[in-house]
Amino acid sequence: MGDKALILTFMDRSGAIAVERVADSFGMSKTQLAETVGLGREALYKAARNRTPKTQMRIREMLEIISRVTEWAGGKEQAMAWYRAQPIPAFGGRTAEALVKEGKAGAVRDYLDHLAVGGFA
Repeated sequence: MGDKALILTFMDRSGAIAVERVADSFGMSKTQLAETVGLGREALYKAARNRTPKTQMRIREMLEIISRVTEWAGGKEQAMAWYRAQPIPAFGGRTAEALVKEGKAGAVRDYLDHLAVGGFA
């Protein structure tokens, strides 16, 4: 499943990522999802805030990374576990989650692209 395909499954009719649908899909509360993407709880509980560009971008980044690892991780739940807990040696042992919180999702995507074409971890 490509990055876009996973993201599209969570979009509402207006083209925004439906925060509640993402949280439900991964068995999380909106508070847990906010923590996972590095946002305050209110960013996902207040309707006006969960559609802001920053909120939408953070959730999109998380979904893009998860979609890239879903196949080799064994499913989206396992991909989420990898995202949240697996230290990445190339980033000093930080997790994908930590890197997204730091605004470094692009570096994680580049790293995963490097691995996908046969590069070394």
